[in-house]
Amino acid sequence: MAGLSIESEQEPLLGDTPGNREWDILETEEHYKSRWRSIRILYLTMFLSSVGFSIVIMSIWPYLQKIDQTADASFLGWVIASYSLGQMVASPIFGFWSNYRPRKEPLIVSIFISVAANCLYAYVHIPASHNKYYMLIARGLVGFGAGNAAVIRSYTAGATSLQERTNSMANISTCQALGFILGPVFQTCFAFIGEKGVTWDVIKLQINMYTTPALLGAFLGILNIILIFAILREHRVDDSGRQCKNINFDEASTDEVQVPQGNIDQVAVVAINVLFFVILFIFALFETIITPLTMDMYAWTQEQAVLYDGIILAALGVEAVVILLGVKLLSRKIGERAILLGGLIVVWVGFFILLPWGNQFPKIQWEDLHNNSIPNTTFGEIIIGLWKSPMEEHNERPTGCSIEQVWCLYTPVIHLAQFLTSVVLIGIGYPVCNLMSYTLYSKILGPKPQGVYMGWLTASGSGARILGPVFISQVYAHWGPRWAFCLVCGIVVLTITLLGVVYKRLIAFSVRYGRIQE
Repeated sequence: MAGLSIESEQEPLLGDTPGNREWDILETEEHYKSRWRSIRILYLTMFLSSVGFSIVIMSIWPYLQKIDQTADASFLGWVIASYSLGQMVASPIFGFWSNYRPRKEPLIVSIFISVAANCLYAYVHIPASHNKYYMLIARGLVGFGAGNAAVIRSYTAGATSLQERTNSMANISTCQALGFILGPVFQTCFAFIGEKGVTWDVIKLQINMYTTPALLGAFLGILNIILIFAILREHRVDDSGRQCKNINFDEASTDEVQVPQGNIDQVAVVAINVLFFVILFIFALFETIITPLTMDMYAWTQEQAVLYDGIILAALGVEAVVILLGVKLLSRKIGERAILLGGLIVVWVGFFILLPWGNQFPKIQWEDLHNNSIPNTTFGEIIIGLWKSPMEEHNERPTGCSIEQVWCLYTPVIHLAQFLTSVVLIGIGYPVCNLMSYTLYSKILGPKPQGVYMGWLTASGSGARILGPVFISQVYAHWGPRWAFCLVCGIVVLTITLLGVVYKRLIAFSVRYGRIQE
């Protein structure tokens, strides 16, 4: 992972041909190696942060039921949302902190909070009552610690030249995607321990299939802190790759240059925040709707939906990694703005294909029972389907589109080929848009400290992950997939329009002030 794109990272900072040593004037070999060791440690930090979120996600519901019988589906929704809420609050705080103090400080504090939160998660069974609230706090604190994503991206943006920026941001996004993919895999590996496991009586620690993933997250966090102490150094370069004076350096080298002066284009900043919010909003609602949509359209049982949709989401993660690696190569020939526009168009096509058409209708579930679809349920109840097992039911649940959803009677079925084609297209467009948003944002901000700005961008993404599921659950329940996906297509069209309006403003800080040719 740390070796991703090493070859591209080793290119001359100003694009000089091999053998031309002009770039050595800008940066010594020692400084270059130290800078990239620090950046790669942050790749690892982003990977571990993503693992910290996903490593327990598949076991939260049964663990919550085990520790507190009063916990219901509604509360589960709050537990899941608490991660994004914590990250949304913490991101601007850690970003502001990193602007005025050594980046080690907010990174170590944030990781320590995550370590403590994972330990709390392993002990939530101890209190005599209100255990569910301790779990809520634990997951919220894990999210708060994940606010260091703003510090990671601001450090990387400030420690790379324009030529290196896209590759570095792509590597961060790749590590993040790998963390989300491998987290549930680690969780599965601990299933053999069983629900009972073993108990360490001296410290009242239960080691079972629910607590072991969290304890592993805590251990990896401690290891991450040690590596940051040992390897991470403060580095800042301007858009050309020349060392800049840094408030976090104890001594400034005479070779370092002053940070270029100039005002940041606030219109472009706001535009990217809006674009990023929409991108994450759309993907969050897509993830949410997959299970109820496939159960309604294809009469899948709960177990089939969990299995097949789990495979689909895993495939999307692998697809995202491949796409991110490909975008690094494509960005050398096509500008980031064009790639972002192309990604949005691909997303729009993906949702347009999802629109129901034809004369075939879904199977109707006439029984007065629920198939875990959205109507009359909370978002938490939708998520419960991910943890249900066949052993929990003695009778087979009815399948099909529930008669309680009136739109089932007149909305055509979404054919499986439509659905799979849409999944592939959205799986292409989302990682492209996500990466290009971060890359353009960092270039627009320039070599000035980016912590606060990156904090707001991360916070907007966290807010989108909270609001997306709420939006789609309400629209889908009352009006069905046709209206839901029409509205999404409309949102994407408005987003593309916004991108067209600000297209010429989305340029690098140094290009805007004529210091570097675009």
